[in-house]
Amino acid sequence: MGKVKVGFSAGTSPPVGRIDAVLLAARLFGFDSFWTIDHFQSFFNRGVWQRDFTWLASPRHSPHEILDYQVMLGHLARRAGNLQLAVGVTEPIRRHPVLLAQSFMTLSHLVKRPPILGIGSGEAENVRPYGLDFSRPVARLEEALQIIRLCFDSQGPFDYEGDFYRLEGAVMDLRPALGRTPEVWLAAHGPRMLELTGRYGDGWFPVVPMTPADYEDRLVRIRKSAAEVGRDPEKITAGLSLYVIAGKTEGEARRLLHHRSVRYLALLVPDYVWKKYGVTHPLGDGFRGMVDFVPEQYSTADLEEMMSSVPLDLMEEPAAFGTPRQLLEKLHSFREAGLQHVVLVPVSGLISRRDAVYGIRTILWLSRRLRAG
Repeated sequence: MGKVKVGFSAGTSPPVGRIDAVLLAARLFGFDSFWTIDHFQSFFNRGVWQRDFTWLASPRHSPHEILDYQVMLGHLARRAGNLQLAVGVTEPIRRHPVLLAQSFMTLSHLVKRPPILGIGSGEAENVRPYGLDFSRPVARLEEALQIIRLCFDSQGPFDYEGDFYRLEGAVMDLRPALGRTPEVWLAAHGPRMLELTGRYGDGWFPVVPMTPADYEDRLVRIRKSAAEVGRDPEKITAGLSLYVIAGKTEGEARRLLHHRSVRYLALLVPDYVWKKYGVTHPLGDGFRGMVDFVPEQYSTADLEEMMSSVPLDLMEEPAAFGTPRQLLEKLHSFREAGLQHVVLVPVSGLISRRDAVYGIRTILWLSRRLRAG
């Protein structure tokens, strides 16, 4: 089997010193990429975010304390070494596509490897509470991708006429650093987003849970779309963001799987996944999971009731769980389906300090074996 590159997601919450320390550890242990996030608020509700929910909760801090990822990436650039710095993911609603292009071309001059612009169509929690337009987000994204490519490739003034963006004599003569043109990775799941990944993406970065068979099927669609427009399908990196819950035994991992903080994550899973288990998502038929979820719209009592309604079997969907060797076997299945670059998120770190330490140790162990081939 081929080698799989491994990234680490550290979030983008204060203190900055903690993020610096995690990045230096990622360099020390040979990770390939380091991922920030772009949110105004997190997916966790303030009322739920208490010590009985996660040991990370503090009465002095909100789960919505999130640093600006662009400033943070600039700060991290000097410390990154050979790590690829990335955001997973932003969107073109809060930030104009020309600004996104300029920011990542600037970043390319500060780092040793091409930075990764992870991008999607957006999430309601970062848009609707702030009075921004969330209509036709995929169509908006397509126009943004076209403009970002124009910025990367054009010299001198250029025009663009679309439904969302109109540029007349726009100039973006900044060039990426030689050999470090930013990579555009799409958080794509549905048919149209998969098509856009094939047409415009350098990488694919799904975040919604799926089986290896589903993963392979979607990757085939992406590469077919790339071939249809004359792009080399094999140059699109097949990535994946994967929540990890690790236990010393399978029984211990299953116990962690039913912890309240993990049950909460099941609320971020789309309704079509819930229907596989014979139930409708408590937020309604057609609910799209994290795309539609705005945490502060719900009371603590409502969220507690929703968590209690999660079917036990469904708890296996939001995260990969098991012993380190069982997790490695699952990752091998994704590698056989085409996976080339996985970003591991230690979700069990929410539960307790001990579980956080064991989760990190497991991710280090997995990383060494995946990168060894």
